[in-house]
Amino acid sequence: MLEQVRIVLVNTSHTGNIGSAARAMKTMGLGDLCLVEPVSAPDGQAVALAAGASDILAKARIVPTLAEAVADCGLVIGTSARSRTWSWPMLDAREAGQKAMAEAPRHRVALVFGRERTGLTNEELQQCHYHVAIPANPEYSSLNLAMAVQTLSYEVRMAWLASDSQPVVEQEYPLSADLERFYAHLEQTLLDTGFIIQPHPGQVMTKLRRLFNRARPESHELNILRGILTSIQRRNRGAE
Repeated sequence: MLEQVRIVLVNTSHTGNIGSAARAMKTMGLGDLCLVEPVSAPDGQAVALAAGASDILAKARIVPTLAEAVADCGLVIGTSARSRTWSWPMLDAREAGQKAMAEAPRHRVALVFGRERTGLTNEELQQCHYHVAIPANPEYSSLNLAMAVQTLSYEVRMAWLASDSQPVVEQEYPLSADLERFYAHLEQTLLDTGFIIQPHPGQVMTKLRRLFNRARPESHELNILRGILTSIQRRNRGAE
């Protein structure tokens, strides 16, 4: 099940941090690394700091967007150390590890880490089902990227070691790419009906993303929702 867990690093500035993150992954038995638009591809410094985990660097994928990195994942958990305007379902590190292992038998799971200085953008966090915050010392909560990867990788491993006693999730959830297609379908339908307008969409789609991420529809439920949207579009076209 550990092979089902993907570590995603977004727009990493320093190649040494990529190498240190790979080392953190390998010590906990994780091997799937994806880099989203890194400032530089892994180099000699990354290999040096990987300290024996250069095989993870060698097979790491580099993609241009977070959407591409998580398209085949059924559960996406994004790290966030900052409070946001729109609150999202939150997990602590232990809960994130447990949820990852509960769902790994059925689909890939992504743990997403943002930029060293600014973390993930609001738009990137909206692509995640849950946000996770590491409960560090509030008087000194400075964790570097590799430390954060190590902490969550450790919690994943601990949950994996205890997984024999954990029930397997029976629900079939849609992949991230399926959810993005639904959100695009929903937005277009709301534009077609005039509920939102292109120049001033406001916060409607952000709030709806939060609603559906919180509700976590199963695959067959998402198909029903897509069918409803299609019927509305057909009716709307017929009335024109």
